[in-house]
Amino acid sequence: MDKTQMQNLIKELVEKTTIPVSKISISDDDGALGKVKTTWFSVEVSEPHFFWGRGGEALFALNHLARRMIENKMTPTTEVETENPPALEILIDINNFQKKRIESVRAVAHMMAERARYFKSNIEVDPMSAFERKIVHEFLSEAIDLKTESEGVGHSRRVVIKYVGSI
Repeated sequence: MDKTQMQNLIKELVEKTTIPVSKISISDDDGALGKVKTTWFSVEVSEPHFFWGRGGEALFALNHLARRMIENKMTPTTEVETENPPALEILIDINNFQKKRIESVRAVAHMMAERARYFKSNIEVDPMSAFERKIVHEFLSEAIDLKTESEGVGHSRRVVIKYVGSI
């Protein structure tokens, strides 16, 4: 499935919610998610609050649904891909909600990392979704004096930033 077909599928999914799509643009990884190459589908709509409510749950569900539908429509090209399909990294962003959220999570990660360094101790971050925890882990992966781990279960799962030594 090529990017144009993905774009059409995403437009169709969004419009099934009765919210018209003004514009969809496609861009390849702008480095927002670290090392993983991601294709961004930036969707502009007139009423984004339907997707942003409750912390963006509807937008996360839309991403999950679109990813699954696209994975099912992709056909493996080799025998190896049949057994181990390649990871599909796409992200749908409604009126830049995801980009703003990523920037916010990175700012929290930076602040908490500095706190861990200053106090030379472990710092627990508030509970986060798996997507947000992934952002924190990747953002702090290059820090040689810090280590990150996820702890807890379910909705109380959080990142712990551990100070492991001086620079």
